[in-house]
Amino acid sequence: MNIILLGPPGAGKGTQAKRLEDAYGLVQLSTGDMLRAEVASGSVLGRQAKEIMDAGQFMPDDLMVGMIESRIGQPDCDKGFILDGFPRTEAQARALDVMLERRGLTLNHVVELTVDEAALIERITGRFSCSRCGAGYHDRFQLPRVDGVCDFCGGTEFKRRADDNEETVRARLEIYHAQTAPILPYYRERGVLDAVDGMADIDEVTRQIKAVLH
Repeated sequence: MNIILLGPPGAGKGTQAKRLEDAYGLVQLSTGDMLRAEVASGSVLGRQAKEIMDAGQFMPDDLMVGMIESRIGQPDCDKGFILDGFPRTEAQARALDVMLERRGLTLNHVVELTVDEAALIERITGRFSCSRCGAGYHDRFQLPRVDGVCDFCGGTEFKRRADDNEETVRARLEIYHAQTAPILPYYRERGVLDAVDGMADIDEVTRQIKAVLH
């Protein structure tokens, strides 16, 4: 079973991908992780990618799709994969389809995690974590039981991601709407697109996705 998870930054794609990995034996494919692995391996693809990144340029679609093709050819992907973060444009979606067809594979489901943007901004900008053990918290939804003390390790220092601020989140949402949202009609026309409520409780989002996959 081959799946794409779509949704704006902070919609919970990574969390749900991990749950689907565990439930179905699939492999989550993060294009960022794959790029770093290719570069570290010193492969031909990795050397090309490094040259492009060192020049401060974007990866061409054919190189990205080639990297994905190389990865899904590995034995751990035999049961299928979950793509998170790719495709981002209709051109990438079409190139991905061509590659999968060439390999005799099918894209089974594209799942969109829909969000309320005002609530999403609140969700993201309120996040913080324990500096010692990494446990996650939120200003409104999940404060430590004792103010200033981590529930898990007793640490008293916390941190926030530098990009978890409203200005940055709004900019990322604008990029998503401009570049990625337009591929939704492409997958809708192909009959593989389903939407779930990305603002629901994490377990409920998982339940909705599993209902789609079955």
